[in-house]
Amino acid sequence: MNLLEYQAKALFGEIGIPVLPSQKIDYPQDLKRLKIPYPIVLKSQVHHGERISLGGIKFVENTIDAVAAAQTIFNLPIKDEYPEVLLAEVKYNPDQELYLAVVLDPIVRRPVLIGSAQRIVDTEKTMKNIQKVVVNQEFSPFYARRLMVKIGLEGKLITSVSHIVEKMYQLFVEKDLDLIEINPLGISPRGEVMALDGRVSVNNYALGRHPELVSLVSKNVSNNYELQEKKVNGIYNNLQVLNKNNNGICKEKFIPDYRLKLTELNGNIGILCNGEGLTMATLDWVMQCHGKPANFLNINLGDYFELKDGWRSHIFTALDLVSRSKNVDVVLINITGIVQTSDELITIISEYFNQLKTVEQKTIPFVLRLLGGNIKRVRESLSGFSIEVIEKLEDAVKKAVYLSKEGRREQGAGSRE
Repeated sequence: MNLLEYQAKALFGEIGIPVLPSQKIDYPQDLKRLKIPYPIVLKSQVHHGERISLGGIKFVENTIDAVAAAQTIFNLPIKDEYPEVLLAEVKYNPDQELYLAVVLDPIVRRPVLIGSAQRIVDTEKTMKNIQKVVVNQEFSPFYARRLMVKIGLEGKLITSVSHIVEKMYQLFVEKDLDLIEINPLGISPRGEVMALDGRVSVNNYALGRHPELVSLVSKNVSNNYELQEKKVNGIYNNLQVLNKNNNGICKEKFIPDYRLKLTELNGNIGILCNGEGLTMATLDWVMQCHGKPANFLNINLGDYFELKDGWRSHIFTALDLVSRSKNVDVVLINITGIVQTSDELITIISEYFNQLKTVEQKTIPFVLRLLGGNIKRVRESLSGFSIEVIEKLEDAVKKAVYLSKEGRREQGAGSRE
């Protein structure tokens, strides 16, 4: 379960990570009793990203504008989730923004420090700048400083940002977290550091040791999540049963346990990505190349860290959902990774296609674009399967669009016969 930003920042403040003066807003009228100075920023407290582009974050200069903005944000859904609270925070103008995270890598079974010299907005463009350091022995400040050097910091910034990473790691261990992320860490012109946005993923299996986190998690079970649970409880584990209802223009399906969400459209290209920005960019490319998406599914990186050993089942379910949806003639997979290795993903995809062969099920063509892997080795590993491995996203999209049109022509020829 992911904590909301204001909850994550409360943990930051307790551990000594600097955060801005802020106030939780339950109703727009609360802004008439605001205890922090203007100008401020109002932030929708939801579990989804892209709040800025979707109107969930607004800067205001006075009480009248703040009340009006709060009324708008409270009534604005972000990916179908309405905020129950807002966060009012003092406005901050950073000179530089960094990305920092601590995650548990299920492959090496060790914590990993992750950083970038710029905040992550577009996963596709930022991925090449991501650096990581595996904590393979007892933690010491050396690991944090090593990450600072790898992302290119110099002088006093190495010391100040390393201190933040040390505090993040301390919180990560003390609370048994799956993920702690600061995106961005703002740096003022004077070199002061400030956590401007934060994300914390709580390990549900460790909640018994942390009653203080149980109360936070329980507050986040909003009406939206209760509705999702009702949908989940009404779905059978059998994917064939789940995939029968395919008649609408745009529908969402929730899968038990993992809450994979498939959005269906009217085209014939299935799209599977990891990351919201990457998914939207891939959709844009497909439509720019005159392709028509049949559906799209985003496997978040957070899901990977949460699922750990269950990642194989997670990928199998996602591939089933995207490929077996009605009208799909080709599947485009666009995956980037930070911690998970391309070798593990390729092994899972190979197992998936072998399983289809075992049940003698006819497969549609797949196009795979995997950023960061050894393309030659990937092609060799997947040879013999109905999947093309292409290095560049533009070429992969064009190939998928071409195959989708070939599929439509074949269907047309069959119907005329």
